[in-house]
Amino acid sequence: MIIQGNFYKLTISEIFCEIWRSGEITHLERWGLMSALLKGSLSREEMETINRLIHAVRRGWLRVVD
Repeated sequence: MIIQGNFYKLTISEIFCEIWRSGEITHLERWGLMSALLKGSLSREEMETINRLIHAVRRGWLRVVD
């Protein structure tokens, strides 16, 4: 699924890679993930990717920043 924002078009996997590379989730990335979840047309693989990000935040491996 492609997530459309004001300035970019990214897939879930591209967002995942950027978050994992930086070690933090920005407001814009959170918005993109939330938008994708609310649309409800994610594949099983995309849902698992988002679940991995949530798990990483809970474990302290990723930071949430504003």
